[in-house]
Amino acid sequence: MTSKILLDNTLWQECDNFYHQQQANFLMLQDEYGVNVNLLLLALWLDQKQQGLSDENWQYLASELEVWEQKLLHPYRRLRKLSKYNLADTEYQQMLEVELMLERKSQALILHKLNQLTLAPQASGSQGENTRLYLSLFGVDSGHYPSPI
Repeated sequence: MTSKILLDNTLWQECDNFYHQQQANFLMLQDEYGVNVNLLLLALWLDQKQQGLSDENWQYLASELEVWEQKLLHPYRRLRKLSKYNLADTEYQQMLEVELMLERKSQALILHKLNQLTLAPQASGSQGENTRLYLSLFGVDSGHYPSPI
């Protein structure tokens, strides 16, 4: 049985807990493999809710988000990293705040695209399937990372 669940920004509030528990792992996966942290957080959240997306849906979400992020978020992130040692702490913090605002825009785009898709209840014994499917797009084995990743 498939279902439509209207998702809102409370999803991201719940995902903050995942992020703070494993921040170093999330950033390492982002920097070393190009994993989108917001999509990985979504995968973990869906696994917790025992809702699933197909491999095709994960590819769709990743490609849709990549188009937007390549145009704006990634260039801004590179600029922020290059500027780190040439700015005062307050200026650098302002750049981080702008990057966080861009991340929130990415989250809104994910929610918009996700609300167009149909979720399916995960089969028993398939715990972590969304996380596995999403990380496999990058050749990453989710079994190499501690829970919740």
